[in-house]
Amino acid sequence: MSKLMRAIRVGEFGPPSVLRLCSDVPVPQPGQRQVLIRVHACGVNPVETYIRSGMFARKPNLPYTPGTDAAGVVEAVGEGVTALKAGDRVFTTGSETGAYAEFTVAAEDCVHKLPDALDFTQGAAIGVPYFTAYRALIHKAYAKAGQTVLIHGASGGVGVATCQLSRNLGLRVLGTAGTPEGMKLVLKNGAHLAFNHREEGYTDKIMEATGGKGIDLIIEMLSNVNLSKDLQMLAYGGRVMIVGSRGPIEIDPRDTMFKESSITGVALYCATPEQKQECAAFLCAGMEAGWLRPVVGSKYPVDKASQAHHDIIKSPGAAGKIVLTM
Repeated sequence: MSKLMRAIRVGEFGPPSVLRLCSDVPVPQPGQRQVLIRVHACGVNPVETYIRSGMFARKPNLPYTPGTDAAGVVEAVGEGVTALKAGDRVFTTGSETGAYAEFTVAAEDCVHKLPDALDFTQGAAIGVPYFTAYRALIHKAYAKAGQTVLIHGASGGVGVATCQLSRNLGLRVLGTAGTPEGMKLVLKNGAHLAFNHREEGYTDKIMEATGGKGIDLIIEMLSNVNLSKDLQMLAYGGRVMIVGSRGPIEIDPRDTMFKESSITGVALYCATPEQKQECAAFLCAGMEAGWLRPVVGSKYPVDKASQAHHDIIKSPGAAGKIVLTM
């Protein structure tokens, strides 16, 4: 095996153009209870664009390789690793050396076997989206079967994952998208009803669909645009989960008073090891049962990472998960 690999490196914070493909990056070595994975595909998540731009709360030391989600084949295992061996097809939710690379190292407890029914691009689409969806619905919103959930921005990576989980948990699932293609995708992946959030008056249609009662849970992907509308759509005791936001917004706190509603932030990196294990067990069961099926949208070769970072933020409507292939 070569001692050098290709990887995307970020040497300064800034626009997508700071993502550079380098071919002389040393292959990382797995330490105790770590796994070295030969990456076939890696997931692109909005949070990686915030980190790259320098706008995120946690800044990595420069230079660094972006990404946490990858799928591929185990190349080697470190001391003390028993559950995995070289040759296993796997996905990881927690690359420690960066996922936008030919090889990546991850802790054994963040590496999971990839069922044969899923390809590597689907494996790369599991990490952040599905773990975020589970955290939002179960650990933060305390979702219960029979409740109504609105997934505000349901056609992207986290949105599709939240649709599939919500439907499997017995919720009544309403989803929004910005294009007809996105709406079809949302319906195909577990939503009972889909709405176009670019249409005038779409929130009235959502309220009609609840018989005027309102929504129990809203999983919100773009809070800086939607939060004020969300508060007005909630049922008594309703809750908004803030999964994504790209700036400030003005709200009227009075909208929360009469309904005794609440707004809760969701951050995957706050999950405890126990919570991650619980989530992984649930998701692995979903893969076995067949209802967890990641939808891959646009695929880019790794040398087009900067284009992928541009498109995930600027494209007019999401349709599945963006992945990079090696």
